Amino acid sequence: MAKKALLACAAASATLAFGAPAFAARDYVWAAGSSTVFPFSTRVAENYAKKTGKKSPKIESLGTGGGIKLFCGGVGDAFPDIANASRPMKKSEFDACAAKGVKDIVQIKIGFDGIVVATDKDGADYNFKTEHLYLGLAANVLRQGKFVKNPYTTWDEIGAGLPGNRIQVYGPPPTSGTRDAWVELAIEAGARKYPTADELRSNNEKKFKELVDPMRKDGWIDAGENDNAIVGTLTKTPGSLGVFGWSYLEENMDKIKGASVNGVKPSAGSISDGSYPLARSLYIYVKKSHIGVTQGLQDYLNEFVSDAATGRGGYLQSRGLIPLPAGQHDGQKAAAQKLTPMARPAS
Repeated sequence: MAKKALLACAAASATLAFGAPAFAARDYVWAAGSSTVFPFSTRVAENYAKKTGKKSPKIESLGTGGGIKLFCGGVGDAFPDIANASRPMKKSEFDACAAKGVKDIVQIKIGFDGIVVATDKDGADYNFKTEHLYLGLAANVLRQGKFVKNPYTTWDEIGAGLPGNRIQVYGPPPTSGTRDAWVELAIEAGARKYPTADELRSNNEKKFKELVDPMRKDGWIDAGENDNAIVGTLTKTPGSLGVFGWSYLEENMDKIKGASVNGVKPSAGSISDGSYPLARSLYIYVKKSHIGVTQGLQDYLNEFVSDAATGRGGYLQSRGLIPLPAGQHDGQKAAAQKLTPMARPAS
């Protein structure tokens, strides 16, 4: 009788925690999302499993958009506990979460990353300006004050001193947070170097994005969420370029090299101090309602924000994560304990 009562209490607790019919709580943590955060998340999962003896978490690389969409699908064991993201959650995503009952989302910043433009180690050196990246890779570009279909076929048509290689770039698909950050930091920033585009953005941001954001179909190749596959392609396709996170460049410097952007080479130092133009922050989003229900979720979160993992000199730094400054890192450790829900994003 006592055992039945205990099981009934557990089921009631699950119902209360999720606001849904009772279910058998998962005995493992589930995280899905960014391919950039994926190697960091899997390393944390390995260490968490070794330290706790609990079942290893399930980590999926679906891209930031795909991960957040799955995360926002609902509460309970049929949906991820964590969304990995290489950009902040959007207002539209936050609202989609709320519509499905996913509320009290905790945002944790885990560190920094840079988006790199890389080529084969034996290939030509590229010294890009952001406007070169816009002119080379946007579907529509400015010519004589008007937006036209991109006419450029080789890099030397765009900027003096750039190699004469054909414009052929392998990069992340639209579901990827890397793609979102790339469009903002490289393509839009490059377009805004031109007064016509900058004025359009000030007057009509929606129209600006419609004209500037789409990538060309004949020089940009969506290469999926497997950044290691892009690295392999660069070594087999002379003259081609790849766009992905810094950690993949750092791990493969014996095979590939990074281009400079606005005169700055990608490095741990230039990304952390913000001098590299294509630097960004990385995040994990956690369902507070799953804490205490999904077995080990708080322990996994604690491991992720620990000094040993994301602190300066931590094991994720050797994987390519750029650590937060000490004060910010301590703030994220505190946030993982307080579990204060994030506010609705502004955009």
